Amino acid sequence: MITNLEDLLKKVKTNKKKKIAVVAAGDREILELVNNAIDMQLGSFILIGDQEIIEKNIEKNLNIEIINEPDERKASLKGVELIKTYEAEAIMKGLLHTSTFLRAILNKEHGLNKGRLISQISVYDKEYGEGLQLLTDCAMAINPNLGEKKQIIENAIELAIKLGYDRPKVAILSALEIVNENISDTMDAAILSKMGDRGQIKNAIIDGPFALDNAISPEAAGYKGIQGEVAGKADILIVPNLQVGNVLTKALTYFARKDVAAAVMGADKPIIMTSRTDSLKNKLLSIALASYLS
Repeated sequence: MITNLEDLLKKVKTNKKKKIAVVAAGDREILELVNNAIDMQLGSFILIGDQEIIEKNIEKNLNIEIINEPDERKASLKGVELIKTYEAEAIMKGLLHTSTFLRAILNKEHGLNKGRLISQISVYDKEYGEGLQLLTDCAMAINPNLGEKKQIIENAIELAIKLGYDRPKVAILSALEIVNENISDTMDAAILSKMGDRGQIKNAIIDGPFALDNAISPEAAGYKGIQGEVAGKADILIVPNLQVGNVLTKALTYFARKDVAAAVMGADKPIIMTSRTDSLKNKLLSIALASYLS
């Protein structure tokens, strides 16, 4: 089981190096990230993009494969092709429009989509208790409906199990911990909890609604008199919409100063999508997570 993010880095460094295809890799910042990832033994890379720019910015002593394709759309398709032909085991977004990158990945005929919603998950060390905590969705699903929330939960459960959890504890968040018919998120939480009880969502213990404090803190849950296996001990936090997830993730990095890795789940192979504002360490952790998952 991966107990913390430093443990993740150690395990990836000692594992067989996985090959990562980087789409639109000509950006200097992306190439610096690749250089650092190679130095840390987090993987090997195939760089797809403008070969002249890549060769100008990549370290000269690196024995690294470069595919010359300056066109963003064609570079994205080539990255997917490398995954489909088993020449790479993960795909990473470089400096290109997210819509172009995802269009190639989600292509129904030739992409990596396996018929499930694609969702983003932030992974960080727990503040209360030991182990990793997962927060989702923080970047993809704007305002998910009940069915989409079910898929987001299933993606997070899949990731948690790959990280070593047997039956992860899933807390569905809202503004308060009681069902209120005027707050639709609490109604969804109650339904999703019952779906977990009846096996419609498998391999996890699901409960909600929870406010954030009584989902993660045993003391806060005890103060409110909230009981159950999930209360105060959540492994996975499900937010009601992208706005909440995005703000919470940024609060973790900017207020709490936590290291955060990002995973994109729901596709056939790991996808790495980092933000330009992410710290270098967080970008490297996201690469490490994808390498581990592949």
